[in-house]
Amino acid sequence: MELRHLRCFLAVAEELHFARAAERLHIEQSPLSRTIKELEEELGMTLFARTTRSTRLTRAGALFLTHVPRVFAALEQARDSVKAAANGFHGQVRVALSDSISTSRFSAFLAMCREEEPETEIRLFQVPLAQQIKGLHDDLYDIGFAQSDEVGDGVTAMPVWSDQLMVAVPARHPLLTYKRIPLEELLRYPLVLCDPQACEGHARQVERVLRHVDMEPLIVERVVSCDLMLALVAAGFALGLIGAAHIAASREPSVVARPLMGRAPMLTTYLLRLDVEPSEALSRFIDRVQAIQSADVDVPAVVLRADISEDPAP
Repeated sequence: MELRHLRCFLAVAEELHFARAAERLHIEQSPLSRTIKELEEELGMTLFARTTRSTRLTRAGALFLTHVPRVFAALEQARDSVKAAANGFHGQVRVALSDSISTSRFSAFLAMCREEEPETEIRLFQVPLAQQIKGLHDDLYDIGFAQSDEVGDGVTAMPVWSDQLMVAVPARHPLLTYKRIPLEELLRYPLVLCDPQACEGHARQVERVLRHVDMEPLIVERVVSCDLMLALVAAGFALGLIGAAHIAASREPSVVARPLMGRAPMLTTYLLRLDVEPSEALSRFIDRVQAIQSADVDVPAVVLRADISEDPAP
């Protein structure tokens, strides 16, 4: 089995059309068909069911498709590791990022890594939570950050950062008469929330907060990033629920932060890794994450002080 077999298989599997796959690969359709036939003969399985009208993956083909992208990902990482070594790096840590973790804390962490261990390259991958967990098991990532501790067997989730969950309110909105917004009042207005597939952990934590009241939220939009959420809030489209650090970092003048009434709910960010003894390099990495946690500032208080002065008169 050669890489050309896998490239051809992947193109046909994604296009489900031999002519389009051949065009994408810049080859004729006839050699593409021969390559797929060679692969099927080597595997002893039919990978595609073809008719005059359609091409679809067989059960064996669908199973094979779950493995092939990892081969190319591993090759890409090997290539990058060689380039990193040529550029003077002596090691590499592969970090997966899911959900909308605090950029201020993460940038402070990266700066610490660069200052204390500049010879180690840090590679970042933005992926959904399920892909991060799978990648940790498949040795595609060394460590990850997400806002969920529901990670299954074999992966450990260590809480590292906490951020107060705030209501992002458009300027001059009626709810700004409240210094702390009752959840029942919040749910009377349209909401824009994070997409549960793109930001699974964040969405789960917010959903647990909304369940405290027996009211159905009016969710008018699901977004894949907190930046887009704040843009929609600033435009007066809806209210948002987001960490205080994100609102502070955005410095969006048309968005005001308000805490919820009662005990302040927190968004927790977790460090994810395989449940095995970490290497020395990974241990140093984890120590720096914990150092950022211990040096954390009270971001929510800063946000509130900045916003109270902008309140409209009740």
